Amino acid sequence: MRVVFGLVLILGLGLAGFAVYMAKNYIQSYQAQLELERANNAPVIETVEVYVANQKLEYGQRLLKKHVKQVTYPAGSLPDGTFATIEALFPEGEDEPRTVLRTMEPSEAILKTKVTGPGEDAGITSQLERGMRAFAIKVDVTSGVSGFLRPGDRVDVYWTGRAPGSRQSFTQLIETGVRIVAVDQVANVDRTETLIARTITVSIKPQQVAALAQAQSSGRLSLSLVGAEDDSTADAIQVDQRSLLGIVEAAPRVEAPAEKICTIKTRRGGEVITTPIPCATN
Repeated sequence: MRVVFGLVLILGLGLAGFAVYMAKNYIQSYQAQLELERANNAPVIETVEVYVANQKLEYGQRLLKKHVKQVTYPAGSLPDGTFATIEALFPEGEDEPRTVLRTMEPSEAILKTKVTGPGEDAGITSQLERGMRAFAIKVDVTSGVSGFLRPGDRVDVYWTGRAPGSRQSFTQLIETGVRIVAVDQVANVDRTETLIARTITVSIKPQQVAALAQAQSSGRLSLSLVGAEDDSTADAIQVDQRSLLGIVEAAPRVEAPAEKICTIKTRRGGEVITTPIPCATN
């Protein structure tokens, strides 16, 4: 009896182990099929190779091959101006390296807007677009927005002075949305500290250069900082003392014409008598 009981127990344990083994195989097979189905249904993401910074790069630093590395980047999220080959990034080799124009963090893509051309320095000329010119404007703590101006900001320019032949001064908006490329001798757009500048350099067209030069020599220029996300255009503005104080100039007084009186004179003896009469109409 005990032998039969032992055989039944062993047979039961064997069947239970076999059932566990079969269940485990089934679950593993199901999971493998599920992963395969997910992989087949997953969208195919196209990637490209681009160069990124492998360390933090500061403004004015020479960009060398040891500062970059190539990584895989999703093509759909690729920003404009990246470099796909080492020949494109260093066309002249390290004999004429590029210069960093904006601070870049590790693994940040190297963009054409953040570096100069091969062999160029991070000077003002690298900040000027085609057809634009650099022009310096004298400022102080009041006209320079209390030192809050930085390279890359945009400002409106106001002129205050007197028109020829006039004794009354007025202020007029003469340029809008002018981009600053340097504050004093600093062109680093990543600079954040306050700087009380004596001059700022702006990027403008040749016609604007002549207008600002004339305005600066004949009056006083003041700057108004434009918001970073403000894409509006300021209207023509001109304010004088009368409009500022709300003084309305009185109309010139018109004198009423004097009434015409007609008379005749008659002599009576030694006396002359003046008698009014209706005036003749023409």
